[in-house]
Amino acid sequence: MTAIEKLNKVLQYTKESFVGKDEIVDLLGISLIARENAFLLGPPGTAKSAIIRVLAGCVQDGKNFEYLLTRFTEPNELFGPFDIRRLKEGELVTNTEGMMPEASLVFLDEIFNANSAILNSLLMALNEKIFRRGKETKKLPALMFVGASNVLPEDEALNALLDRFLIRVRCDYVDTDLLDQVLLAGWKLEHAKTEEKPGITPAEIIALQQLSRQVDLSPIRKAYVDLVHNLRNTGIKVSDRRAVKVQNLLAASALICGRKEAILSDLWVLKYIWDTEEQIEILAGIIDTIIEKDTSAQAHPQAMFNKTPNAEELIKEVNLLSDKWQSGNLSFEEQNVIKDKLRYVQTRCNWIKNNEHRQHIQTQIEGLWQSMLQTI
Repeated sequence: MTAIEKLNKVLQYTKESFVGKDEIVDLLGISLIARENAFLLGPPGTAKSAIIRVLAGCVQDGKNFEYLLTRFTEPNELFGPFDIRRLKEGELVTNTEGMMPEASLVFLDEIFNANSAILNSLLMALNEKIFRRGKETKKLPALMFVGASNVLPEDEALNALLDRFLIRVRCDYVDTDLLDQVLLAGWKLEHAKTEEKPGITPAEIIALQQLSRQVDLSPIRKAYVDLVHNLRNTGIKVSDRRAVKVQNLLAASALICGRKEAILSDLWVLKYIWDTEEQIEILAGIIDTIIEKDTSAQAHPQAMFNKTPNAEELIKEVNLLSDKWQSGNLSFEEQNVIKDKLRYVQTRCNWIKNNEHRQHIQTQIEGLWQSMLQTI
């Protein structure tokens, strides 16, 4: 069995352990191959840490590190304490046994609780995979860092921390209609401690990371450049550094599908580079419009996963946007956000199968556009 087949079996096993979390699991698989960090945003009780534990448990012979950060977390809680024996000899050496500098997979919960004492060390670990303390410099074996939080950072100092996570994905409660499946999956997970599970070694993951660097991105490079320009014009910041790194995600998407070259649908990963929750729908609207043109059977499953929109939900969204617009006292940026969301709803409206419902919503949308033009 090839390494890519093993990884796909691990991802499938993780998906089967949780209901409604396929998107998150697939993105974690992409992050592993790309050796980029992933961030999960969501309320407590949405299985963020459980998903990471199941995935980490399938990495054979690998060391995993998980920690819940608080405002009072000290560096030695993550990186290890100073070696007392060496300290007596006048040397400052960290005992990293069982700590983050030796882990293959690292999960940091409530990461935005990081204080100034550990912030710089964390930033270097996340960005350069290096641990530095005094004269010590150690290359980290971490295949991927995963961070999680209930909220996005408000402190500008912590924005740099969010920037170290290339992939950002929202982890919400599962739809109430799927509650029966959630209960069954949860029961199975709780009572399947001895169940045989698929596995993959760190060495095999590293081999996949190196193999992904050989993926040919030239077939989509022009489309990617045009898309980056489009996102920047829309107000979504895509720095040169991030634009370069996203190529790793594109290559990972191709490799995980067994391809040696990227295709248009691999651009689906760009839906997860948002900085704010308001950008999630805007990005989805822009990216979906592009990737739906690719009908290749070799596309990543998540690329072709467009939920059939609910007409009632769309009309509620149009009414909400209308109320916000009519509330007045909106800044130029707030007006643009409303317009971008309306364009996304308009795109989603085209996928409604019921003609009567579709025409009704389109009429409402056109009315709101007219109202916007009259107030300019």
